[in-house]
Amino acid sequence: MKPSSPLSHFPSHKKAFQMGLWSIWLSGILLIALSFYATQKLPSSIKDQIKNTQMIFPRGRSNSGTPTITIFTAPSPPLSGSVGARQVQAIRSWIGLSPNITVVLFTQDPSVISFAGQFGSRVSAEPDIDFTFLGTPYFHSMVARSLASLSDVSVIIDPETILLPDFISALNYAHKLDHDWLLVSSSRHVSYFPFHLDKDGKHWLGEDGKQIKTRKLQGFLDKAWKWKHCEERMLLAWNNGDLPLHSGVLPPFLFGKGLHNSWVINEALSSKYRFVFDASLAISNFYLNPLDQGSYQSFGVSNVTNSGNRSWESVGNLQLGSLYGALYFHEANYSNMVKFCMNNGQYVFVNSAEATAYPFGNQRSLTLMKEKILGSRKGKKVADCVNGFKSLHGTRDCYVKDQLKPSNSLSLPYSLEMLLSGLSDKNRTVVLAIAGYNYKDMLMSWVCRLKSLLISNFLVCALDPEIYEFAILQGLPVFKDSLAPTNISFNDCHFGTQCFQRVTKVKSRLVLQILKLGYNVLLSDVDVYWFKNPLPFLYSFGPSVLVAQSDEYNQTGPINVPRRLNSGFYFARNDGSTVAALEKVVKHAATSNLSEQPSFYDTLCGEGGSNRVGDDRCFEPETNLTVHFLDRDLFPNGAYQGLWEGTNPKAICKKKGCFILHNNWISGRRKKLERQVLSGLWEYDVNSRMCVQSWQKAKVTSYF
Repeated sequence: MKPSSPLSHFPSHKKAFQMGLWSIWLSGILLIALSFYATQKLPSSIKDQIKNTQMIFPRGRSNSGTPTITIFTAPSPPLSGSVGARQVQAIRSWIGLSPNITVVLFTQDPSVISFAGQFGSRVSAEPDIDFTFLGTPYFHSMVARSLASLSDVSVIIDPETILLPDFISALNYAHKLDHDWLLVSSSRHVSYFPFHLDKDGKHWLGEDGKQIKTRKLQGFLDKAWKWKHCEERMLLAWNNGDLPLHSGVLPPFLFGKGLHNSWVINEALSSKYRFVFDASLAISNFYLNPLDQGSYQSFGVSNVTNSGNRSWESVGNLQLGSLYGALYFHEANYSNMVKFCMNNGQYVFVNSAEATAYPFGNQRSLTLMKEKILGSRKGKKVADCVNGFKSLHGTRDCYVKDQLKPSNSLSLPYSLEMLLSGLSDKNRTVVLAIAGYNYKDMLMSWVCRLKSLLISNFLVCALDPEIYEFAILQGLPVFKDSLAPTNISFNDCHFGTQCFQRVTKVKSRLVLQILKLGYNVLLSDVDVYWFKNPLPFLYSFGPSVLVAQSDEYNQTGPINVPRRLNSGFYFARNDGSTVAALEKVVKHAATSNLSEQPSFYDTLCGEGGSNRVGDDRCFEPETNLTVHFLDRDLFPNGAYQGLWEGTNPKAICKKKGCFILHNNWISGRRKKLERQVLSGLWEYDVNSRMCVQSWQKAKVTSYF
């Protein structure tokens, strides 16, 4: 006999229980149907993103309360004149909106650093991103730094763009979305803006000094501002969540030189990682129509910056846009992007193609799947919002892809003489590196290290067209050598090869050329790691002295023995003795079947060391030039004391007080790279194409 159910003794309860089961089952079916219906009614771009399960479920993080917001920008220095005044007013407008806003100004300019100091902790000036030699900041480095922010929301904006209070309310609302998002808002321009901020930066004042209410200010702007065709100036904001902004690598675009914002939006829409929406009508952001275009420039190279056409910077951005991502092959249609605007006091998402709005109530945590989507099933006309975006579409449909057609090779409009004049230090000294494309990554690690030491008077000679264009796109001061050898092997141009012999002879010839132009030269191979700036020490040797690294590997005994002068690191002054001696070296190397290094020693120290003086010098009698071999404890070569084979060459060298460590005495480019990377003496992230900063973890292990 089966045991009776406990409910069998209570017929009324049994019936109620059965009805309850039916009710639950029917409710489940109904909810599934309603959810399916609601999803079908969403704009297709939202539906596509909902299909990604990572975007349906909350991240387990509370979004209640007001978000912290960090605004990132890069002012064009100096903060003076009309351009500077517009930037100062814009930045003050951001600070006055909310105490939860902080501002980061990417800059190397003293006037911007001084300006930031007026606001205490609310505004900071940060130099720790990548800049070109002209001081233009790199957009990919700015984005990487903003992604490392601890704030809830990051914003990148043009430094002249003014924000009004609806910026805060829009971001407060977006912060409640329970999946990662990217907000886009195009900036409008006005030709006349007769208002200014009060002393505290919290209220706008009219020309009569009286406070202007936000509504009146908004009314003025509604009549005065205009969209600009193909405007690249816009605001990008995103929550600092779990998902990346887009797939792939963000190329090294120059900030403010066009295309980078459009590229990011296109990649974000194509990747479908985040919910991307256009808030151009929800956020009031505008700028005064500039008649005087400012340009990013560093305070050390004003003569270079002001001397020619800077259009090559925009051309470089276009080339990068055609090489990276999907923009060259497929450009997203901005008119299909989900729109975000205010209607009757309520924020709504709009499908402008269908003229339909999807309102969501301001509840604890908004999600596209859970709010009152069904209320829009009959379609809600939001005429003002839809018409506003239709007018915006005409300014955006400029088809960026058409601008990405292959162009002529990239070229800097600066001669060697102009670069020397703009980059040399107060002693008329430059640091010279010479490289081919096969050593591009090592060149960048060398450059990044010099930048971290605040050394800016360096110059790069390109041995081939590939490294020349690469260096331009990486923002380096580079020039071509018209006499450089051709047919340089990309993989096998290392010590002992014929390629190496031809390339080394370029170095002494270029050093002589620069000396004759009136400048001192510190020649450094790119496989030399710098621990600190050696120039103050090298200056102490005085004129008519050529200071060079010793390549001797024996730990005891003289260091000026035959053919142990290393021509990969030496300092040559612009004086008569040095110029005459270098002329002899170049002439000797031109007829030699060896590299230039034996020519240096045999010419200056005599064959067999006949001109040696003591254990660390030589004296060339015809030119009265003294050659001083540097102390190997301070300037060690790659074979000295087995430093590279030690467990921590970086720590050992710092303890010894090394200025440099040469990564030579090893055969093969790959072995050289591997040794330097694994020793921790590497400063360049080959994946992101950025210098490794203090806020960034290097990913150099993926190099191999």
